[in-house]
Amino acid sequence: MSAGHPTLLGLDFSCAPTRRKPLTLAQGVRAGHAVKLLALEALPSLDEWAARLQPAGMAAAGWHHGFVMGCDFPFGLPRPFVQALATHGPDAAFARLRDASTQVAECDRLIDTLHAHCVDRAGFQRLIDGWGQTWHTERTAGGKLLHRATDRAVPGLSSTSPLQTRYVPVGKMYFEGMKRLVDADVSLPGLRTGRADAIALEAYPGLLAGEILGRRSYKSETDATPERLIARLDLIDALEQGRTRLGLRLKLTPAQRDHLAADPKGDRLDAVLCLMQAAWAQAQHEAGATRWGLSPAMDPVEGWILTA
Repeated sequence: MSAGHPTLLGLDFSCAPTRRKPLTLAQGVRAGHAVKLLALEALPSLDEWAARLQPAGMAAAGWHHGFVMGCDFPFGLPRPFVQALATHGPDAAFARLRDASTQVAECDRLIDTLHAHCVDRAGFQRLIDGWGQTWHTERTAGGKLLHRATDRAVPGLSSTSPLQTRYVPVGKMYFEGMKRLVDADVSLPGLRTGRADAIALEAYPGLLAGEILGRRSYKSETDATPERLIARLDLIDALEQGRTRLGLRLKLTPAQRDHLAADPKGDRLDAVLCLMQAAWAQAQHEAGATRWGLSPAMDPVEGWILTA
């Protein structure tokens, strides 16, 4: 790695990781238009990931010049929901979300207030469920969960609402992931200014995978099919050849390529897709983009997905 360059990271996230279903962290470095995968690591707990975000953990991991990390979880919640919390929240503490005079970032106030009230993921789910049942005027037509502007910024593709706490529980991922980023004082461009050597951005593997594969499925928690293996191989080929709008090529060893393709759940490949999005953001920043390529129209409580 070149002296002075931050480590690039891509994180495939889970709100409740285990040794059987760990967090997957891809580590790499960019040189021009080439992104070299250095390592893939499994982290079995949120605490282990949180420790890596601290200066001592970064030093132990060899990230001596800091990191730029793409994280596969939402960094914000829909603005109408946050406004509803500030007005109708079940706890008087939610009124602090209306305080525009404070110097504390909106994302910090929101996640800290949610943790103080909800305590854990189950409490956050109860809050969402209660809102759905009693604050129905704040919901979209048809009673569907609200989305952020960034969730539907790419025509033909929609990411899951961060208010979804079942099936694909991205709301719980926000609840657990965002708290640890804020507690570690990580800088989140467009949302909060923290440590200069620790940069995290919201990534979404499905955005890059969809560009290459369309609606073809490349992963499954339970159903490993030959068709999905072929889709993973096609996805890896496209990344290596640079056939995406990111303008970047992924550099792999043959062993790394086999390792990515052999994971039917797609966690390793998703971490690499987040790594590629982080590399694109780093390139944008080096070219003068103060927000690392994020939309200038991003809402500071909703956040924005890289490359959307």
